[in-house]
Amino acid sequence: MSMPITLENTTEVTFGRRLLARAAVGVARLLVRRSPLRLKQILERLSRGADPASTARALAARQAVVTVSSRCASQQCLQRSVATALLCRISGVWPDWRTGVRTEPFRAHAWVEVDEHAVGENEDMSLYRVMLSVPARRFSC
Repeated sequence: MSMPITLENTTEVTFGRRLLARAAVGVARLLVRRSPLRLKQILERLSRGADPASTARALAARQAVVTVSSRCASQQCLQRSVATALLCRISGVWPDWRTGVRTEPFRAHAWVEVDEHAVGENEDMSLYRVMLSVPARRFSC
């Protein structure tokens, strides 16, 4: 049985931003080969000191990632979400990074969120049970 694969829409990305996005995609490709626990530990370290990302910045990072990588524009959600978080981090911000599963039908997924809203996702993410999370650090006065 074959599964139809649709690519996400791409956008115009400046040359400098394209280079940064390619670097984030390359590093993400290496990181996703790690165990889930090790990946989470690495992302937690990288997220330290970053401000929470805005929806606009996280969406711009995600769009840059899917523009420069056909893998990330298709079914590679883990690499896409890690690359999006890394590209945000280069800018000094961090979105909430999540992985989760759902049972009806079974599916695993990885995504980024801002203020509990998935960025750039077409699915209802409330159907997923979060398994791993690296949230942005929000400071209260």
